[in-house]
Amino acid sequence: MSVTGLVGAHVPSSTLADTVLERLTATYAAAADPERAAPMRAYMKDVAPFLGLTTPGRRALSRTVVAGLPRPAEADCAAIALRCWQLPEREYHYFAVDYLRRHVRACSSGFLPVARHLVSTVSWWDTVDLLAAHVVGALVAADPALTADMDAWIVDEDLWVARTALLHQLRYKERTDTERLFGYCLRQSGHPDFFIRKAIGWCLREYAKTDPEAVRAFLARERGRFAPLSVREALKNIGA
Repeated sequence: MSVTGLVGAHVPSSTLADTVLERLTATYAAAADPERAAPMRAYMKDVAPFLGLTTPGRRALSRTVVAGLPRPAEADCAAIALRCWQLPEREYHYFAVDYLRRHVRACSSGFLPVARHLVSTVSWWDTVDLLAAHVVGALVAADPALTADMDAWIVDEDLWVARTALLHQLRYKERTDTERLFGYCLRQSGHPDFFIRKAIGWCLREYAKTDPEAVRAFLARERGRFAPLSVREALKNIGA
């Protein structure tokens, strides 16, 4: 959980990224609040330094950064995200995540390696979960062939990559591949890490909003294979 040792992926050339990063760094740095930054860093377990920007304030600043700029192509999205990830302060990573969420439709299946780099670098739930549900999930929905990549990610040694596979269908609702969802949960049911166990419960709880009976029946069959945390999270809204 450190920004040290960050290895950058290949960053495409992008005039738009040059403009965005110039505006972004000037705008965010001018609004930095060191007194707020220290407790923010502590709350996020020292994953990265912070500038001390509140979420509403940061998003207002972001709107001024992108005002009047053209819509990006895929290479622009990659360049902006990767260059933000090379900056130490966490708010730049948040900008990149928000930017990708807004423009993910500009990205093809070829963007998945970039998404994986973001997920597996300076990793913590605050960026990984949004990337999983809004970027990786959108890419897989647009190109179902990427489910093969998710099948590989679910058993990846990097817990954040595996968590992304668990959560990538979080917004699919009726489009959820239940066989894959339940299968992924079973594949990781014995994982010792809190963040995987929590993700299992979360993705099941979210799908239960669409089909509570399917989740209830699944857990009735397989409950003994899951940690109590996963079961509690899954059943929060539907009961045993």
